[in-house]
Order: sequence, then structure tokens, then C-alpha cells
Amino acid sequence: MATSAASEGRGDGSDDVILSVRDVSVAFGEQVVLDKLSLDVYRGEILGFVGASGAGKSVLLRTVLGLNRKQSGTIKLFGNDIDKLSDAQRIDIDMRLGMLFQHGALFSGLSVLENVQVPMREYLDLPRKLMDELARLKIELVGLPANAANKFPSQLSGGMIKRAALARALALDPAIVFLDEPTSGLDPIGAAEFDELVAKLRDTMGLTVYMVTHDLDSLFSVCDRVAVLGQKKVLVEGSISYMLTVEEPWVKSYFRGKRARQIDPATLKNNASAGAIR
Repeated sequence: MATSAASEGRGDGSDDVILSVRDVSVAFGEQVVLDKLSLDVYRGEILGFVGASGAGKSVLLRTVLGLNRKQSGTIKLFGNDIDKLSDAQRIDIDMRLGMLFQHGALFSGLSVLENVQVPMREYLDLPRKLMDELARLKIELVGLPANAANKFPSQLSGGMIKRAALARALALDPAIVFLDEPTSGLDPIGAAEFDELVAKLRDTMGLTVYMVTHDLDSLFSVCDRVAVLGQKKVLVEGSISYMLTVEEPWVKSYFRGKRARQIDPATLKNNASAGAIR
């Protein structure tokens, strides 16, 4: 597991690492955003990745996906060093990844059905009828009504856009899904329903979920583990109960500050003495 300022650990060492980031540094010109950052993501977990605005959460996500160039370090997906892959191997890896962008990033000139089919058209050679059937299955899977398939993004609510974007992220049945602020812009009810959907998909499809978020409710309700980005690296990682015992100033303010969830002091004391079990 990644070495950080504080780390809860994961137990018997039998966990399967699906994403491994080691000593990764990313800079834009003279500005260093990530400095020798390390992090592991385990198969089947929902990891919440948090940090102050501008700390570099999305930079790391884009670097893992190959959209940003790193200056140093190693990134492994499914045990494969992404810098050492052939073009064909990189395509195979990409087909096992799903991405939901913060604002959905749906193509405005395409229907929901056509948006969901974009990854299929890029990576697969399927008959149109089969693609239609598969896309409709994904649309149903994320809880959208059947008639949403023929609507355009401009005709959708914010919550429907998120679900349509998630359907597209699931188009190729990925092993890991990256979610960038998935509940931003949603009302509390819509956000809670989206969290429930993510948890259900993880359980039914065996997904691994890497979630960049500021939403404390999401962290408490669906995340198995949390990693905190600060000072250009992972400051601390562990379960929510562990986070409630951490005394690092930013972490303490975030999880136990004025706008944090109200925690019973006795519960906090018990968490600290119990060693924060996942």
C-alpha cells in the first residue's frame, strides 16, 4: 500500500491492486502539481479521492487516463506499466476503463442512445441493431426511462445527464470506473439516489470505482476508503471512521469542521481506540 503521512492499512495483504500509482510527479511549466505521489486502488472498492480545490485531484485522474504527461513515476493498471504497453495493449486496457466527466460531457448533437454508443463505435465492430440493444440495456441499467434513449442532452435534467454519462461510461463493461464529481449540481435527493446507483452497480457488476468528490454524504454513504490529497501527495488514506481520528489540520477541518457531519463524541472516541476498522 502507498506510503503516506498516515495510512490505515487494509488487513491481510490479499487484496488485489487494480491501479497502482508510485512516486508520480506532474508539472505544468514551473508549477509542480503532484510531487512523488503514491496511491493504490483495490479491486471491488469504492475509493473517494478528496482534497482542496486546485490541489490536483483531476490532474491525477487525467494522468492515470493518459491525458496528462507525468514527469516521473510509474502507473500500473491491472498490473501493467502503462508506459511499456504497445498500442494494441493500450487499447485493451482502455476498453476496461470507464469515465464519467464532471458535467457529463455528452455530445450535444447526439441522442442519449448515440452518446452511449460512442465507445462501442470506437472500439468494437458490431451491427447497428446489436449496438442499439446494448445501448438500451445500459440506459435501463442506470435507471433512465426507455424514452430517454431518443432525447438530446438539452432535453435532459441535470440528474438525467449524469445517468446518461454513466451509461456511456459502462458501455464496454469496464472493470474500473472513474467518476469526477458525480454528484455536483444535484439536489440532495438526486445525489443520494446517484450514490445508491453507484453502490448497486459496484455490487452487481463487480466494478471498482475511483470517485473524485467533495460530497461528504457520498464519502460517508458509499465509499469503502478515502484518500486525501494535500501538499502535492496523498496525506492520509483509510476508512471514514479512521478519517474521524486524524489530527492533520486540513483533514480534521474537512471531516470534523463546522460544515461536517455531526459526530457523537463518544463514537469518535470509540473509533480512535478501536483502530478504525474498515
